[in-house]
Amino acid sequence: MSNVLLILSSPRGEASLSTKVARSLADAIAGQRDASLTVRDLGANPPAHIDSEFVVAATAPSENPTEAQKAAAEESDRLIAEIAAADTLVIGAAMINFAVTSPLKSWFDRIAVRGKTFRYTETGPEGLLKGKKAYVVMASAGVYSDGPTKAIDFASPYIRHMLGFMGITDVEVIRVEGLAFGAEAAEKAISGAMARAGALAEAHGQALAA
Repeated sequence: MSNVLLILSSPRGEASLSTKVARSLADAIAGQRDASLTVRDLGANPPAHIDSEFVVAATAPSENPTEAQKAAAEESDRLIAEIAAADTLVIGAAMINFAVTSPLKSWFDRIAVRGKTFRYTETGPEGLLKGKKAYVVMASAGVYSDGPTKAIDFASPYIRHMLGFMGITDVEVIRVEGLAFGAEAAEKAISGAMARAGALAEAHGQALAA
């Protein structure tokens, strides 16, 4: 059975356009094969920022861990189990100040754990979450897919790198951009993103059927 994991990260809740497009895409993919859909809204329930207790739990676990270390390990394991069980990942990523939101960064910090989602080998790091497909919906006030502002998009390269580091290299990015350039430009961006999400969902279903 197919498992879809939807990660939302905007602080704007259901008013978020990255959330709107990502939900539409995840629902369409899950509906094609009667797949299970797990939703984790990081904006509503952000993971705790990593601290010394998490570092100990993740890198040098004690035989007698503190309650804080137990809690840190349990949260990390829970998030890792969700992404490990998924064959398709959809991330709604709002760009805030040219980068990802802090809850999304904390999520990556919690799941990038040596021996669980990646390992070091003689030839370098190897991701352990291979064979998954990821879709990233990026929403931004400006246009960062091309032109002079492309160099200050620190969000999409970071997401691609972190997913690839953990073995997820098949990544499609859907842009909802230029939202601050007036109502007409915003509407065009939204409709274009929804159309692309629909096309990608259809192609995803066809690939599964092949």
